[in-house]
Parts: sequence; C-alpha cells; structure tokens
Amino acid sequence: MNYTNMYQALRKILDKDEQIDYAMSGRTAEHIEMWSALYKDKAPWLNENTQSAGIAAAVAGEIARLTVLEVKSEVSGSTKASYIDRVYQKVIEKLRIQVEYADAKGGLIFKPYVTMNGISIQYIQADNFFPLEFDTETITRCAFLDQFRRNNEIYSRIEVHTLKDGLLNIRNKAFVSRTDGMIGTEIPVNSVPKWSDLAQEITFSGVEKLPFGYFRVPLGNNQDSESPLGASVFSRAVEHIQEADRRYSQINWEYGSKESAVHIARSLLGTNQSTGEPIYPAGKKRLYRAVEYNAGAVDKPLMDIFSPDIRDKSYFNGWNHLMRMIEFECNLAYGTISDPNNTDKTAEEIKASKQRSYSFVQSCQTALQHALEDLVDAIAFWCDIYHLCPSGTYQTSFDWDDSIVTDVESERQSDRQDVSMGVMPLWEYRKKWYGETEEQAKAAVQQVEDNTVIE
Repeated sequence: MNYTNMYQALRKILDKDEQIDYAMSGRTAEHIEMWSALYKDKAPWLNENTQSAGIAAAVAGEIARLTVLEVKSEVSGSTKASYIDRVYQKVIEKLRIQVEYADAKGGLIFKPYVTMNGISIQYIQADNFFPLEFDTETITRCAFLDQFRRNNEIYSRIEVHTLKDGLLNIRNKAFVSRTDGMIGTEIPVNSVPKWSDLAQEITFSGVEKLPFGYFRVPLGNNQDSESPLGASVFSRAVEHIQEADRRYSQINWEYGSKESAVHIARSLLGTNQSTGEPIYPAGKKRLYRAVEYNAGAVDKPLMDIFSPDIRDKSYFNGWNHLMRMIEFECNLAYGTISDPNNTDKTAEEIKASKQRSYSFVQSCQTALQHALEDLVDAIAFWCDIYHLCPSGTYQTSFDWDDSIVTDVESERQSDRQDVSMGVMPLWEYRKKWYGETEEQAKAAVQQVEDNTVIE
C-alpha cells in the first residue's frame, strides 16, 4: 500500500461529508512511508550495486528490547479485572514485537474489538491508521484502513472514530477496486461477508476518550516539527543509514573483487566436447579463470596468480565511524551496533552515551505505559457496552526492569560503601537488595551480630 496516496484518497472521501482540520499533513505521510520502507529493507536508494545493511531494523529492534525487557504488568481488583487481564496478558506476550514496529514507524495503536469469542486486540502500525484531529496530545478523530484481496478485486474499509462533547461516533465505509493503491467505488458495508456484522454508523454517549491505546515514540520530528505524531527512532539518522548502506556495499565489493584467482590460458585446459566449455581441475572451477593469450600464431601457455591486498582496515574504520554517528542520532550507547572494542571514545563519552540511551528508554517506557493504560480502559469500555463480564473496579500495575536504565552493580557498590562508612544501616541494605521486609532485615542483622546461622 502506498501510504501517501491512500492518505490523499482518504481526505477526498472524508471532505465530502464534513470539513476536517487535518492534524496530519501529506509531508508526515511521506515520512511514515519512508521509515516503513527503511525498516523493510526497501529504501529508495537500494539497487543492484547498493545493498541494505539492515541498520534500521537493528536499531528499532534494540530499542524495543531495552524498553520491554522483563516488563511485568497486570490488571487486578475484581472479577471484571480478571476478565480484562486474560485479554491483556496476550498483549504483554507480544509486546516486544509490536513495540519494534512502533519504534520503526513512529507509533502504534492497540485497538480492542468484540468478536463472538469475546475481545481481541488489533495492532495497527503507523502506516495503516490516519490520526485526523488532536486535543493537545490526545487523538480525538482517527481513521483506520482495513484491506483484503479476493480474486482480482481489492476491498477496503475505512473506519472513522470521532469524539466530540462526550459522544463517540464510529462510521464504516466500504470500497472495491481493481487497481492497487486506489480506494475505488463505494459499496454497502454489509455487502461484504467479512464485514456483514458491522454497523454503518453507531454513537455512544458519556465517553471520555477514544477506545484504543496510542503508543507514540517520544521523539521530536526534526523534519516536521508541527506534527503531533511520533517519529521513528532512526528518523534523524536516515542520511547516515543511506551512507552506511553504500559503505556496506563497498566492503562487500572489496571482498568479492579481490577474491583470489588463477588466470590460466585456454591451451592449458581441456575442453568439454558436448558443451565446448573448458574443463577445470576437479572442484576448482571457482578458483580458475580461463583467458585467451594470443601473442602470436599460437596461444602460449600462461598461468598468473591474482591475489591483491584487501583494503578492509580502511573500510571498516570508516564503517565504524558511521555506526558511532548513527548510535548518537538514535539514542543508542556506543558499542551497541558499532565495534565495542574501539577505543577512540573516552570513558566519559561512553558513560554519557549510556546515560543518553537510558534516558530515552525511560521515556519510551513512560509513553508505552500510558498507551497500555488507555488500552485497558478501552477493553473495559467494550466489556461494559456488551456486558461481557460483571461490573467492578480495576487497577493496572507495571514493573519495568530498572536494570536496563540503571547501572545496578555501580549502585550496589555505592550502597556497600555507605554501609562501611556507617551512613546506611545494614538492615536497610538487606531490605533493598535482598527483597526482605524491614522486620526480616533487622532480624537477619541481629542474628549475624549474635554469631548465629541465618536459615
């Protein structure tokens, strides 16, 4: 799907019904399309001479890993909370992959919907939804695109959610086309079997926010500062990723072009009578290259070894420098995708780069937590509408792995020094690092002082 073309087509359709102050511009759509292409290794500069080094996907994957590693979250408080949590835990299981897609494209929507079996979650990537209006940073109108192909026809459904004055309006429009990238002709929604149970329009009252969670990557868009949408984690490194792909291709060519070979005259080889091709020594066809050597009336015997030096050191120095620049632009610590053994950075620079990475990961965790809290509220909303479970209260708890954003060993060593200096009680140290209660920690310390064995 051409995201930019679909956005323009969507605007034409919506403008027929009412005037919308679009928060999203065509320029924003182009950026999302570009980020998506880079993540899929389909950047516009790739060709037979320039291959992808897979940097965009590597960056998105690493930041997603750091963000959700060992995260624990649950919904509790009532029978209703237990029902919600069963749905919610399926989201947590898939969280790392979905966060990677969001990091690559700038955002992701967690959208619950009701089925015959209860509630399921749809994960809508940034190049499949169109935020239309915002109230500060909250989406108040959004369009979703659902497409499938049947035979030679492409069916498209546009679902528009609008929140205004406490009223949630959901509209569905269906279209059919025979051309890729085109919306086509409008048809009744219920004329398509897959969408036969959907209402063309429905309105709910007393609604405070749209029923989904929107994870926005907490990064400014330096190419479109007016956009309220998130930006890809590698959005500031696009030019250097392009240069890195060229460098990567140059390194591959260097190795391929400098592959050892033996140039040998045809007169030294036999000939396959059926094909006319030269017969090389068994298993050595790749090593030998037959050449014609005509210096007179008869081909003279010739054998020449081709084995030039490979300029890998110079290329890899340049490659590593590029990786360092990309790490800086993508909020990664030095050594994440560059050579960690390279020592051209001082200890202070390495420490600062880790702190920069930790800070960005914390921001991602905060933004993701808000999105998941909104998702839980959205699940609860549909539970109430369709009476899927008893009413009741619910709370969502989160436990992020602090070791990702904190140098745990350094902190523990610092606490040990505080205990030695007498500025931190030993029981407080045990409570913090051994997971004991205050009473347990004090009792354990007392047992040590009494020279008894702690069970």
